[in-house]
Amino acid sequence: MRKDKLLMTPGPTMIPHRVRETMARQIIHHRTKEFERYFVKMNESLKKVFQTQNLVLTLVSSGTGGMEAVVANAFSPGDKVLVVSTGVFGDRFVKITTRFGLDVKVISVPWGRGADPEEIKKFLDSPEGDGVKGVFVTHNETSTGVANDIKGIGEVLKGRDCLYIVDAISSLGGMEVKTDEWGIDMVIAGSQKALMLPPGLAFVSVSEKAWSAIEKSKLPKFYFDFLAYRKSLNDNTTPYTTAVSLVIAASESLDMILEEGLENIFARHRNLAEACRAAVKALGLELFADERYASDLITSIKAPEGIDIDQVRKTMNLQYDIMVTGGQQHLKGKIMRIGHMGYVDGFDLLKTITALELSLLKAGYKLELGTGVTAALKTLKM
Repeated sequence: MRKDKLLMTPGPTMIPHRVRETMARQIIHHRTKEFERYFVKMNESLKKVFQTQNLVLTLVSSGTGGMEAVVANAFSPGDKVLVVSTGVFGDRFVKITTRFGLDVKVISVPWGRGADPEEIKKFLDSPEGDGVKGVFVTHNETSTGVANDIKGIGEVLKGRDCLYIVDAISSLGGMEVKTDEWGIDMVIAGSQKALMLPPGLAFVSVSEKAWSAIEKSKLPKFYFDFLAYRKSLNDNTTPYTTAVSLVIAASESLDMILEEGLENIFARHRNLAEACRAAVKALGLELFADERYASDLITSIKAPEGIDIDQVRKTMNLQYDIMVTGGQQHLKGKIMRIGHMGYVDGFDLLKTITALELSLLKAGYKLELGTGVTAALKTLKM
């Protein structure tokens, strides 16, 4: 008997029935009062989830489109910026800013560790940090399972004449992001992560400080021109045809998030992460990410010596219909990543740990079945 595959990945993630149901409806026109009601409702909810009074723009793109859009809109050729990279997606900011002709400085953190706010302060206070106009940080680095201290970094940047830009593509809706309180000028989110939606939408909150920079930007843009989006947002619409069904779905998923309550959601994700790590350690496996920086949304696990971790993943996927992901770039074949974000509960995690145990056993790893599940059960608040 086949069931829907359980996606325990860094994204796309599982979509609630309530959300899927909205996308089964007949399409409506995007220049109508009917659509406007959904769009306004979505925008009001987005502000609550972003914890901001700022405008939140909706782009039809993946999260990477949102990353590119903030660079193109807030800077000019030759502007000096600092990118703090802790993995693949920090490196992506390096590639984008370099492609747009910015003067890019990089703090590269060893993969598996998080950024140190004091190291950022030291750089900005040095001669090399003079004139930096933007600091880019990834909140939840899904390639390594690390979460960066964006609150602490915000304290370092407070009062400085530079924009604070955070990639919260996977974290928004799953981990605390206090946009205004922490002084974040631009926050990027993606639909297919903790927000429980299909891929296709990026959301960007923009502070007044960021709008001042946007109005002076000399970099070329057309489809992602934030000034056009701001003008249309004042009329409760979008400058170009938007993804109508995804906007309607977003208004529903955001309703679900606000009904559960942000604090409850953050606690649920934190508990799932604790239970997953407890199970991993009980099985004698080694975590890849330093636990001081461990993400609440994804757990990275080192491959045991002599075990083909990719074969373990394939067994979980093909025999047990549970999909997890492997490592990226130089971590390919060296780690496994279990996502626990969005529409996921304790029973989903227990099912995943059960499949992991069975798949490890098939791959030749010695364990006593139920060890990881028992450890998870003792940790889960269900």
